Amino acid sequence: MAPSSTLVYHHLLFFFLVFLLHAQPCPAAGGSWSTLLPSIGISAMHMQLLPNDRVVMYDRTDFGISKISLPNGKCRPNTTDCSAHSVEYDVASNTVRPLMVLSNVWCSSGTLMPDGRLVQTGGFDDGYRVVRIYKSCDSCDWQEIRDGLNQQRWYATNHILPDGKQIIIGGRRAFSYEFFPKMSTNENTPSFPFLAQTNDPNAENNLYPFVFLYPDGNLFVFANNRAILFDYSKNQVIKTYPTIPGGQPRNYPSTGSAVLLPLRMTQGTVAAVEVLVCGGAPKGAFVNANKGIFDGALDTCGRIKISDPNPQWAMETMPSARVMGDMLLLPNGHVLIINGVSAGVAGWELGRNPVLSPVVYQPHKQVGSRFEVQNPSTIPRVYHSTAVLLRDGRVLVGGSNPHDKYEFTNVLYPTELSLEAFSPSYLDSNSSEFRPKIILPVKNTRMGYGKQVVIRFTVSGVVDSSSLAVTMVAPSFNTHSFSMNQRLIVLDGSQASKIIGRSRYQVVVTTPPSGNVTPAGNYLLYVVHKEIPSSGIWVQMQ
Repeated sequence: MAPSSTLVYHHLLFFFLVFLLHAQPCPAAGGSWSTLLPSIGISAMHMQLLPNDRVVMYDRTDFGISKISLPNGKCRPNTTDCSAHSVEYDVASNTVRPLMVLSNVWCSSGTLMPDGRLVQTGGFDDGYRVVRIYKSCDSCDWQEIRDGLNQQRWYATNHILPDGKQIIIGGRRAFSYEFFPKMSTNENTPSFPFLAQTNDPNAENNLYPFVFLYPDGNLFVFANNRAILFDYSKNQVIKTYPTIPGGQPRNYPSTGSAVLLPLRMTQGTVAAVEVLVCGGAPKGAFVNANKGIFDGALDTCGRIKISDPNPQWAMETMPSARVMGDMLLLPNGHVLIINGVSAGVAGWELGRNPVLSPVVYQPHKQVGSRFEVQNPSTIPRVYHSTAVLLRDGRVLVGGSNPHDKYEFTNVLYPTELSLEAFSPSYLDSNSSEFRPKIILPVKNTRMGYGKQVVIRFTVSGVVDSSSLAVTMVAPSFNTHSFSMNQRLIVLDGSQASKIIGRSRYQVVVTTPPSGNVTPAGNYLLYVVHKEIPSSGIWVQMQ
């Protein structure tokens, strides 16, 4: 080799080594997929896990005839439609049972109440003001309260409150909020100007607002590109947060998603309260998509510590852009981002380029190393897809129908009736020696506020007490890329473990102090070791 060539070679080698030294490592793919059922008969537009390990799902009554019939020759009253538009999925038996909804549940909302009933509100047309109640049993079905709401609620958000009621916020052309159950027949409906202020002409971009219960009992409400802390009892804005940097919309139809990051209890208080908002679509994307121009989705997340005296957004970049993604809290405190597309917006035929690979976000890691790309599905989950956490730590994934009726052929993204499970890497068999198994408390144990609770569990391998946590997860109502009522609490005292026998361990934790942190109701309790969770058990806060 000539001297000049040798010099060039060594220069290139030097710069290549420098590049390798400074390049961020490519995150390793993880997780696995399985198809549970090729068809559940409907497209799962809405999902709620119930405390008996069944999942209620439904789409809408005016999609046409579904692929599952109502039992015993039943038909919806005053129609010729004898097919079901709601089902109950039994996780243990991997079967579905058809249910009958009487009014249109399209783009509605809901909350799991403290007694285990799903109370679901609003919808479209004859369902605008309907309240529907489902209490699970082998022969139970939907019950409806006509005119149970004061105003029409379509694309609203619900949240359980510390007093056991739920608040229903917003909806299309509904700049107000109300409660259920009602205290009286003439209960008023307070106006909510923030929703009018965040409504973009010709696009809205503030439907299905992101709502989280703050540990002082107020509500954090994010709509479009900004947020407030709101005292709903006084109809008063307590704090106005900065607009998310860039000012791009994050709510329907520029649909991003959001989570309240895990609440860590320390000596009876929550030290820090943070919100993470990811994805969405740029300004003008909805108008453009209706013209056949599909703008690229947003690839940013905004994270804000809303408990700070002067909170500011910190922006991070996802491995890929995503609109209509779902964000779920996993039992170990990580955030799963799943479903969606990388161009367009939410709406009929308005999304393009499915994002098949989920991403796990690890909040405790340093900026730049928080995202990890997961193994992809083979099934596009676009508009009207759903995902919920199951008790065993898997994530149930269903839905996807960007059409105004069932369309199975000759379309870009056919209506999807299948049900999948995504298993995060913590369920890999090579993690089994570190995986805890809870032996105490038993399922459905009732727990009071501010009480000490003994947790006993087994681990076949050696326990690292510094990598131990006990978490509680609220089962969420999922639709349109937002999981209502979702929260995860890391209990105080989780790391003080002691050995009580061969492979048997005990920790004593303290439950949260009030319903402001954990509203009364059903939760999944997990023991997490080395970021590997046990299977959960159902417990009741009261």
